[in-house]
Amino acid sequence: MDPPQRINRWTDTTLVIVEEALQRKHDVAVATPADLWLDGGDLGVAYHHAQLPLPGAPETPGLRVGKGSAALVHERFDLVLMRKDPPFDLDYYFATLLLERLRGRVPVVNDPRGLREANEKLYALRFPSLIPPTLVARGQAALTEFMRQQGGEMIVKPLDGCGGAGVFHLREGDRNLHAILETATCFGTRLVMAQRYLADARNGDKRILLLDGELLGAVLRVPRDDETRGNLHVGGRPERTTLTDGERAIVSTLAPELRKDGLRFVGLDVIGERLTEVNVTSPTGAQEVNRVEGRTGDARLEKQVVDWLEAMARP
Repeated sequence: MDPPQRINRWTDTTLVIVEEALQRKHDVAVATPADLWLDGGDLGVAYHHAQLPLPGAPETPGLRVGKGSAALVHERFDLVLMRKDPPFDLDYYFATLLLERLRGRVPVVNDPRGLREANEKLYALRFPSLIPPTLVARGQAALTEFMRQQGGEMIVKPLDGCGGAGVFHLREGDRNLHAILETATCFGTRLVMAQRYLADARNGDKRILLLDGELLGAVLRVPRDDETRGNLHVGGRPERTTLTDGERAIVSTLAPELRKDGLRFVGLDVIGERLTEVNVTSPTGAQEVNRVEGRTGDARLEKQVVDWLEAMARP
């Protein structure tokens, strides 16, 4: 995961999964990709024991951890949950290669091979009938021509970001257009994804959480009046929602492919019944679903996730 002291206690899904497991008396360890190493062919990890908040103590940011230790993963642990936020850079890539050493020994969720293959922006292109018109390019001429074809508006985003970082809503006639494209593409040296602007985005986009291909929960993320992005990290407002028939069809179409790729815990982003992203690295939204739906006790999403992880862990 990311450094435990940096995660948000009020929004982070990893935190509530860890704390649910701790409530059940599981021994939970946390580490970052920098804490992994190989000893010959065996994967080792330097880790810290996760701990529940102290009873009656003021709320502190992040996840509370205790003493550190180190071990070979296959000798010490029954399951690995990989939930490191993007960017998907070389450090992330090498972490998935190191986690490959656990194949056949310790289950890893999501599968490291699936994480390497399933870029969160590009994976949706496997399902062309479900997505808005999309172009992946780095040249300004191609991008501006695409925008013209889409009626003079488009969304541009990096292929390796998260939480709405680097996402732009561009319009023909904007004097900043070329400067923004230069910045987004690093002067034509970096690929970006351009998608038709969907007017339904003003009503919000849906984060649909899937667990092993089955619907876990969903939340509508409504952008602020002064924002294009509905991401909760940038001030989007979570609202209760239900899935339309079209959105359920998207889930049904993706489910077998996600299972085949070992992508068990996934967040789909959908606007106006159009699939825009497939989040596989660290999909979030569980706390927001719990709050907007008033879920407590056994109905909490993290309870269902840990039930499933217990079944997935090696005996």
